[in-house]
Amino acid sequence: MKKERFIICIAAVPIASHAQQENVVCGKATPDRPNIVFILADDMGYGDLSCFGSRHVKTPNIDRLSETGTTFTQCYAGSGISSPSRCSLMTGKHTGNTRIRDNTCTAGGLKGLKISPKGDTTIIRRANLLPQDTTIATVLSASGYTTCLVNKWHLDGYDPGAAPNHRGFDEFHGWTISTVHSNSPYYYPYYRFDGDSLIHIDENAHDRHVRHNTDISTDDAIAFIGRNKERPFFLYLAYDAPHEPYIIEDTHWYDSQSDWSMNTKRYAALISHMDAAIGRLVEYLEEQGLRENTLVIFASDNGAAIQAPLEQLNCNAGFRGRKAQLYEGGIRVPMIVNQPGRVPAKRLENIIYFPDIMPTLAALAQGERNLPHGIDGINILPLFYGRKMDTDNRLLYWEFPGKQRAARFGDWKCVTIKKGAPLELYNLKDDPAEQNDLAKKYPDHVRWFDEQMKSQHHPSENWPLPEDSAPQ
Repeated sequence: MKKERFIICIAAVPIASHAQQENVVCGKATPDRPNIVFILADDMGYGDLSCFGSRHVKTPNIDRLSETGTTFTQCYAGSGISSPSRCSLMTGKHTGNTRIRDNTCTAGGLKGLKISPKGDTTIIRRANLLPQDTTIATVLSASGYTTCLVNKWHLDGYDPGAAPNHRGFDEFHGWTISTVHSNSPYYYPYYRFDGDSLIHIDENAHDRHVRHNTDISTDDAIAFIGRNKERPFFLYLAYDAPHEPYIIEDTHWYDSQSDWSMNTKRYAALISHMDAAIGRLVEYLEEQGLRENTLVIFASDNGAAIQAPLEQLNCNAGFRGRKAQLYEGGIRVPMIVNQPGRVPAKRLENIIYFPDIMPTLAALAQGERNLPHGIDGINILPLFYGRKMDTDNRLLYWEFPGKQRAARFGDWKCVTIKKGAPLELYNLKDDPAEQNDLAKKYPDHVRWFDEQMKSQHHPSENWPLPEDSAPQ
């Protein structure tokens, strides 16, 4: 069974030759070739962690990872919303080049139902990752790692065949878009996938709020680690917290906040509850003697949403914008890297973003030969281990096709979040809150950014734009 799985994963990486495939390094993880645990929060703002300046939300375990590891203060998500951000993370491509560029698509894809928190249903189209799309899991599997995704995938669109266990992951425990009730009820689910099997969480039957999804996901993650501690593993633990609707029974961290609404208490509690779960997972790694051989990465998929207590808790740390926008508040996110004895305790201002994760983890796993062509990220592994490198003199690019686009180069950022609106220009070193538009003062900068952004956009069958069909 193990051999069969390994062959399938290797075959999914067309660029690796047969000779290269035979050179996969096996054996237990080591400090130099560690296990990898990538933890992703959902809609958590840059300012929602104590170690990133929050004066309200208690996050002692994540703070400890920051204090004893490397904290990146200028990390950018792949997009301002879930699906394209996660696609960028998983494929090493920016949203002018990825398969999935928005939560819904304008052509192709598959039709399905979207259910709002109020229970309203809408028919929409979604794109999904295709078999030819190489993911981090594909690359790491080909490099000898056992791979697992726990909880949120959001890259299957409405195709059940595009679940994570069909896109490079050996194991999957969580929910998919294509089975709309697989995470229902939200945060206290009765339904959940174990591979291709839809199972029941019996404690939550009859709409009981007993086992919170953050706890279920952490239990699944710990169980995966326990089964695979004798071999290198990649765990992608994608929590729902603190995505709306803000549902959690335990708010004890904030019950004394008499001036807070229940919405605010629950939002903060979802983050503190996730923090406690991360503490439990790290403690398990230590108990099993795996901590020194495991790299832990923590990030958020985008900024805080409009439903969050943005002003009261300063969720987006004073940055302009929010989830679904390409201003800093929508795409700048915390990122922390931790591995005892290997990753130094420091804060870095290097500009990095989600497309960098695939080539970096490939280098860590000694599997760079398995990387696909055409990725947009760079290997930033030297930064993890205390070495210097220049990550700032390059163009970072984002788009919501035909609606918004943004790019950053060094201290400068060019952005528009309204269809047809002129580009805005900001110097983020002097104006991180994007309050002083310098487009009229530096028109040459704007023209240069416009040309560069146009060159970064690759046509997509799921988001066709009029200019894509124009004669060249």
